Amino acid sequence: MTLYAPARTTNRPRIQRPHSPPEGPRRFRIAGADLSASVAVFLIALPLSLGIALATGAPLQSGLVAAAVGGLVAGRFGGSPLQVSGPAAGLTVVTAELIQRYGWRTTCAITVLAGLTQLALSALRVARSALAVSPAIVHGMLAGIGVTIALAQLHIVLGGTPQSSPVDNVLGLPAQLARAHPATLTISALTVAVLLCWPRLPGRAGRLVRKVPAALVAVAGATAVAAFAGLAVPRVDLPSWSSHALPGLPEGPVLGIAAGVLTITLVTSVQSLLSAVAVDKLVAARADRGKGVPRSRLDRELAGQGAANVVSGALGGLPVAGVAVRSVANVSAGAVSRASAMLHGLWIVLAALLLVPLLDLIPLAALAALVMVVGIQMVSITHIRTVTRHREVVVYVVTLAGVVLLGILEGVALGIAVAIAVALHRLARTRITREERDGRQLLHVRGQLTFLAVPRLSRALHQLPQGSDVVVELDGSFMDHAAYETLNDWTAGHLAHGGTVETTGPSGVRIADPAPVTASAAHPCCRPWTPWHNHQCGEEKPADTPGTTDTPGTPGAPESAEPRPTKGLHLASGIGKFQRNTAPLVRDELARLAREGQRPSQLFLTCADSRLVTSMITSSGPGDLFTVRNVGNLVPLPGEESGDDSVAAAIEYAVEVLRVASITVCGHSGCGAMQALLNGSPDDPPTPLRRWLRHGRPSLERMASRRHAWARISGRLPADAVEQLCLTNVVQQLEHLRAYEPVARRLAEGTLTLHGVYFHVGEAQAYLLSGTDEVHSYDDVFTQVMPTDPLETARAS
Repeated sequence: MTLYAPARTTNRPRIQRPHSPPEGPRRFRIAGADLSASVAVFLIALPLSLGIALATGAPLQSGLVAAAVGGLVAGRFGGSPLQVSGPAAGLTVVTAELIQRYGWRTTCAITVLAGLTQLALSALRVARSALAVSPAIVHGMLAGIGVTIALAQLHIVLGGTPQSSPVDNVLGLPAQLARAHPATLTISALTVAVLLCWPRLPGRAGRLVRKVPAALVAVAGATAVAAFAGLAVPRVDLPSWSSHALPGLPEGPVLGIAAGVLTITLVTSVQSLLSAVAVDKLVAARADRGKGVPRSRLDRELAGQGAANVVSGALGGLPVAGVAVRSVANVSAGAVSRASAMLHGLWIVLAALLLVPLLDLIPLAALAALVMVVGIQMVSITHIRTVTRHREVVVYVVTLAGVVLLGILEGVALGIAVAIAVALHRLARTRITREERDGRQLLHVRGQLTFLAVPRLSRALHQLPQGSDVVVELDGSFMDHAAYETLNDWTAGHLAHGGTVETTGPSGVRIADPAPVTASAAHPCCRPWTPWHNHQCGEEKPADTPGTTDTPGTPGAPESAEPRPTKGLHLASGIGKFQRNTAPLVRDELARLAREGQRPSQLFLTCADSRLVTSMITSSGPGDLFTVRNVGNLVPLPGEESGDDSVAAAIEYAVEVLRVASITVCGHSGCGAMQALLNGSPDDPPTPLRRWLRHGRPSLERMASRRHAWARISGRLPADAVEQLCLTNVVQQLEHLRAYEPVARRLAEGTLTLHGVYFHVGEAQAYLLSGTDEVHSYDDVFTQVMPTDPLETARAS
């Protein structure tokens, strides 16, 4: 325990900050939601694991081993708490081919090597690179695998044996239909019917019974019918665990085994990572918004999948990957932690040891029908609509056909090649049209402007009459340097001959003319963020302070530092830059706001500190925020303003007149007001600053109180007493806001929300505070193929 004492002796309460949680035994607690979710996932995973093992031609126990390891190992060490791993239908084709070519023991060894490869990739932190694969390729790969699975299992459904390739399965289908086994076909048809009809049962009774997984009902129903009717059909035959096959040393050509390792690594990694991202989206869409569930850490998830594959292969199990069906069931059942996935693995272990007599009653035709339906569902209509809408159906179809006809790696390689070709085609395809409208020449450029389009662009520009009024409409999102130079040079020449040029975007919004290239503008240190550096490029240094930013009497300033501008030079320069560069971009929007009046969405109350740029932190623009700034972002309690009603007036105006939907109190790190509050004394002279800071004393008392939890920032305690007070002050000012009658009334109506934000200046990191002193971190991660909620949750102590 560390005592934070003030700089001088005062009678203020002494503030204590814990450095570690209280000692004592830690108890492993399982939430009721996790327990019920684990049972629901187990009931889905058990028949699917057996069916996938059957489809691959592996020993049936291998499916149970993979399911148990996926739950216990990947569930414990993975980076996606609610994702459920196990044998995946997407790996069926790959595993079946490896078993047929190298045998089961070598396939297990390949699984171990693939797991080690995943561990190495996670150490290199390349997990997010897997998300760079086009969704059309991923969907096409899964659809191709689904078609291959469905064709193979159809032969088992009809009472036969599948062939070695999808083409052979299609060619042999007529003969198989001619000699279909009636009993096997009956069991298969019953299983398919239940799988399709069970989710569509109507009424209240249907909603209740649908809570039981359709896969379990279908397999259990088919098993009961086969047993009571005495049908002679092949059934599950789980041999003794004492004869379970374990991996051996890889036997076969090195290149073939390396290709198998690469294939399993690729498929399991991409499927697991995409499934983890999808799980994050599902969790964020729940009614509880995923409160308490951290978002996925993809590199850790890849390491967890690698560890699971090493263990599964070593124990004679199938390859393991994150499985969408079981993960969706886990999230939908309300799971809140990784305990649900781990418990599901435990139930699989108990079933494999204690329920062998019941499992041996399951007809193989029922499992084959289950896997066939899963394979058909992998050809998702939703995915087809998505890739069609994004004009990537060619990539999807080529990948699907390549997987079915050639194999997984070959199909994916073809898909990548076609995706690159489509991207290059779109990049090079530029349509340039010209028309005359109202006496002006309109040149419409549709598409991306790259060096490939420069010849056509130059030809079209030089065909325009000299001295004419020209509007160049750019309907694209990219222009490279060659196209920019061509357009800029032609514009300069056209203006020199007395013409006019106006460049607009796709909606007709005028784009500002580029500023003349001067020596100062071309200075290598000029960047978009330089106004925040107190940098004045090209401005003359005051003669009395060459090469230094020192104030008099301050030694040690660097020689290369920029001088502080004098006589308003910085202000005038900034206004000039605004008029030249920014005003043309915002003029139309400001004119609209001038006509319609302001309609801000929120009242933003923050500190007067110069380092807080509210528009930058909130990514907002003119008209978005009604901002109030004061020293310490304080909200005086009603009746305690003592003649200063500015904050109360702003609150009343924002809530009653502007009808804002939310109020945000934003504090920040290193707040001078909070430091002064901590170091203050009742004996200090009553300066205006001290009189104002008295509104912060409730925050000081709240921090010293034992009735309130200490806030944490993404799992860590505040660095010092000042940071703790900055956080506590935001929560306390939110309490003060609730004391205002207009705020309390709007809160009761449900038309107003309150938010607290803490901005760490040194980290450039914003945190969202809840009313329970809980802190959430916003990480700006939008580089994924499928964006996820950036909210990272941390708990209060």
